[in-house]
Amino acid sequence: MREQPGGLTPFRRLLRRLRDIMAADLPAEQRLQQTVSLIAADMVAEVCSVYVMRAGEVLELFATHGLRREAIHKTRLRVGEGLVGDIAAHARPLALADAQSHPNFAYRPETGEEIYHSLMGVPILRGGRVLGVLVVQNRTRRNYTEDDVEALQTIVMVLAELVASGELVSPEERRPSEGTGLLPIRLEGLALNPGIAIGVAVLHEPGVVLTRIVAEDPEAELDRLRQAVLGMQDALDDLIASADLAQGEERDILETYRMFAQDRGWITRIAEAIRSGLTAEAAVQKVKDDTRARLSQATDPYLRERLSDLDDLANRLIEHLTATEERPRRQRAPEGAILVARSLGPAELLDYGRRRIKGLVLEEGSPTAHVSIVARALGIPVLGRVANALIRVEAGDSLILDADNEQVFLRPREDILAAYQETLSDRDRKRRAFALTRDLPPVTRDGVRLSLNINAGLLIDLRQLAETGADGVGLYRTEIPFMVRSSFPDVSSQAEIYRRVLDQADGCPVTFRTLDVGGDKALPYWHEEGDENPAMGWRAIRIGLDRPALLRQQLRAMIRAAAGRPLSLMFPLIAQVSEFERARSVLDLELERAAQRQEPLPERLSIGVMLEVPALLWQLPALLRRVDFLSVGTNDLQQFLFASDRGNPRLAHRYDMLSPAMLKILAGIADAAESAGVSAAVCGEMAGQPLEAMALAALGFRNLSMAPPAIGPVRAMARSLDLGSAGAFLRSRLDAPEPSLRQRLQSYARDHEVAV
Repeated sequence: MREQPGGLTPFRRLLRRLRDIMAADLPAEQRLQQTVSLIAADMVAEVCSVYVMRAGEVLELFATHGLRREAIHKTRLRVGEGLVGDIAAHARPLALADAQSHPNFAYRPETGEEIYHSLMGVPILRGGRVLGVLVVQNRTRRNYTEDDVEALQTIVMVLAELVASGELVSPEERRPSEGTGLLPIRLEGLALNPGIAIGVAVLHEPGVVLTRIVAEDPEAELDRLRQAVLGMQDALDDLIASADLAQGEERDILETYRMFAQDRGWITRIAEAIRSGLTAEAAVQKVKDDTRARLSQATDPYLRERLSDLDDLANRLIEHLTATEERPRRQRAPEGAILVARSLGPAELLDYGRRRIKGLVLEEGSPTAHVSIVARALGIPVLGRVANALIRVEAGDSLILDADNEQVFLRPREDILAAYQETLSDRDRKRRAFALTRDLPPVTRDGVRLSLNINAGLLIDLRQLAETGADGVGLYRTEIPFMVRSSFPDVSSQAEIYRRVLDQADGCPVTFRTLDVGGDKALPYWHEEGDENPAMGWRAIRIGLDRPALLRQQLRAMIRAAAGRPLSLMFPLIAQVSEFERARSVLDLELERAAQRQEPLPERLSIGVMLEVPALLWQLPALLRRVDFLSVGTNDLQQFLFASDRGNPRLAHRYDMLSPAMLKILAGIADAAESAGVSAAVCGEMAGQPLEAMALAALGFRNLSMAPPAIGPVRAMARSLDLGSAGAFLRSRLDAPEPSLRQRLQSYARDHEVAV
């Protein structure tokens, strides 16, 4: 931008004039009207209009220069309706030389806008939320430049403060009607970490309110930015060093998070925004909003999940810039707090203190988001994707977080609260009782020993071996270390991870599953096109066979990690025996090369497959001649069997694991494995439910792997079960024409005093 007398560019002069209007002692709508007139004159636009979001996701025309004044407060558009609604729906700019030819164009006759052809609009954002839309229009077919769009995005930084102030639309208006009067509400979400918590709502309100938007001295602002970045990085180093977490993947997550804070591209974009005329803190906010608007449209789940990390960093940097003393949030959170947030970074969770936060409710989130993984390591239940949680929940509200059943009760009635308190007390009693039986073997009443193992994916999970008395790790998911890093871990890094897993298992058997990524489990450093049906797409062993270098490196790392100890590994999503043979040949080649390098080989090698694809059922004789064991992944097997997406809420409970069809298939697998002298295990969620585990044992499965908290209940079931009687009962009903045998099995358990 060309400097004018006095050292100001025309655009910076505009920002200063806008700042003066915002500071004037005038009604809010009058200031807004002056603003649109000033913008129209400066940008040589015949029209400038501001639409403000009202209750029910309706955009209302609040101020205009160029359109008919009688249209103000009369013209309304739903989010997604018309070009203005499209900008709000996608939270992204739109610049069109011929707006009326766009398929989303919606004509409003009261505005008189039919004579205007070109249109440029940007969303008015605050904290990632769309508060409104700013639009300019021209009679001619004007080709707006990227600089024009950038200028309008900077202008809305100033407007956002006015729109968010509550002077135009009161915050109460946007609160849903069922939230008024402090009525009890039940909200639904997605379980990201299981568990139940009762506590008091603490609203996560990151950052500070910006009071300075327009810069007086850009060079001074750039210097403030440099100092704040250094201060933030030092503070993060201190936080990570003091975090009470194991040296495992959760530590890798925090290290990855720290790498974001050192990203030159991020800092450069902030510096560019400062040079456009914003203060350092306003520049950080602008880049944060721009990044959120851009990445929220990404199809890559990993990129979307990094939004919370980037939001956290931006908020921290703003706190450093505004020179406020960064108060530890753990001092503001009462004991037994349930944290409610739109999104959260892993370091923000640590700010509150692991012993004060009993649960976490998020408007966004996913199971593989960094905060979800760290919360799991801390034993904090998490419910994600709870719509409008921050709007509905008041600070200090009583909450019941039931992540097990994917719901949260806001201001629960006394009877509901009492029932959940009893549930928690009952769980505590059972937990203490299970702890007392930890060293008792899971032997049935007729003398059959079951092997109970845990499923794991983090080093911290290995602690549960001793705490639960489990026999070993029946499934170690190896993909998490790949998902939390910014690049593919090399052989040495992988070998160190697997070595530490075996060390912490301390002689207990561990079965590693090779990499199961792809589909909906994206890696940040892969840019493959997404599958329309991820569960049945290019994932797991299919990637390993198509990209054999990845599989070779992982197998080489496992061989090195074992180094004289037993090694057990299995390949996921095998659909054909030939796929197993190809994967086994890669392993054999790595063993041969390790011997040539005179590296120590595993003391004993056990090779198996995950049986998840129904096609493998008709290849069992050939498969069982080639494997040492197989492990049934009941989650995928069920959804493939019934053509039912387990992530679809309409189908989630339509088909039962205890249906005769599913049980008959499992019986056939158990019988075939026994005849072949091959060990058959189950590592899906089915193994961790006492009633389902009873059915599996009755069908012949002696090796069950489950989430660590399920070990105690399943052990109690096993010790109260007469396996011979249960097997005869269940097998006699496998041809029943019923959709489920659940009620029959529950009745059997009750009549025979089986602890389910």
